[in-house]
Amino acid sequence: MVVHLQIMGDTDATPRAGLVVSRAVGGAVVRHRVSRRLRHLLAPRLASLPAGACVVVRALPPAAEATSAELAVDLDAGLRGALRKLPGARRPDGVQR
Repeated sequence: MVVHLQIMGDTDATPRAGLVVSRAVGGAVVRHRVSRRLRHLLAPRLASLPAGACVVVRALPPAAEATSAELAVDLDAGLRGALRKLPGARRPDGVQR
């Protein structure tokens, strides 16, 4: 799973998300199942993102066989990584970017 995060100019806007689940993941039924699971997992996590955040989650082919718990772990790791890359984010050693 690949997670991209960008803060848009309007910092009063609520965070929003988009999903990309290509045909490489599987047929229509599989793609929709993965999309539903990711949407369900992503909704409560949006509240913890900064205002104005735009998130794009791209599912990779292994997502087709992943359980919801595995998708949640991957999503959390991707969000942590994306948040770490934001300007002004603090690195684990306490140094600000």
